[in-house]
Amino acid sequence: MIQKYISDQVKKSINVKRQLLANNELIDLIKEVSLKCVEVYKNGNKTLIAGNGGSAADAQHIAGEFVSKFYFDRPGLASIALTTNTSIMTAIGNDYGYEKLFSRQVQANGVKGDMFIGISTSGNSANVIEALKECKEKGIITVGLTGEKGGKMAEICDYCIKVPSNETPRIQEAHILIGHIICAVVEEAIFGKGF
Repeated sequence: MIQKYISDQVKKSINVKRQLLANNELIDLIKEVSLKCVEVYKNGNKTLIAGNGGSAADAQHIAGEFVSKFYFDRPGLASIALTTNTSIMTAIGNDYGYEKLFSRQVQANGVKGDMFIGISTSGNSANVIEALKECKEKGIITVGLTGEKGGKMAEICDYCIKVPSNETPRIQEAHILIGHIICAVVEEAIFGKGF
């Protein structure tokens, strides 16, 4: 019984990735976002990444890949996960409310030409949406990673990559795959042999 349950979980994860692979529009969108990210870094800008819960962990994971390395040793790329500084987060939460958690950091650290990556399985995380609004004011490129419905983020983002699933764990598994792909493309385009 438990073996079947485990096998079913693996099958569900594989199925979402198969759907992603078969969707040429999504593959093209991931390519477009990856190349835009290359442009951001070549122009001397940075990425700002945010999300809540598991998506906060994904934000930190992706930022870590940019700043440290991915496939090979190379200079670090500027990337800030807006989910890590507890003093900043608790100050903003206390003074302005949880909805301003990321927008206030975008206001302080973001500049025109940066890229903000907002991660939300529902596409409706209020603090990510507030950050997206702040990005629009500052001329920051916006990317959303969401589930298949896209939520409010789909209407606001310059680019919204909607994973073909409505199950939170499956969406998160695909989000980190997409994050890894973007990191790999950026690293190869800037420091590798290119494409």
